[in-house]
Amino acid sequence: MAEWPYSTAAWQRLRAAKLAESPLCEPCDRLGRLTPAQHVDHIRSIASGGDAFPALDGLMAMCPACHSVKTAAVDRKGGSGIRFKGVGLDGLPIDPDHPFMAEGYTPSDP
Repeated sequence: MAEWPYSTAAWQRLRAAKLAESPLCEPCDRLGRLTPAQHVDHIRSIASGGDAFPALDGLMAMCPACHSVKTAAVDRKGGSGIRFKGVGLDGLPIDPDHPFMAEGYTPSDP
């Protein structure tokens, strides 16, 4: 991944700071799994107008598997749009942008 901004020292510092703050995969943690994070993902992609060097709360620490699922679902053409599958211990989807979480959501009749 030698493309800007990932090849910069500024990104490497930001990535290290995020992993120090959140050493576990955030989506896995929402599912009750303790998985070390190895990737740092932009919550709002640069291609979608996100900041290349956002504040730490604009980034998400992820394991390789969750990062791949999120990239395929949201950042690639034809993706499902649902970043993370599954529900948390509270019974709600772990993806805060899941359609179920939208205000006024009502399930369709079968």
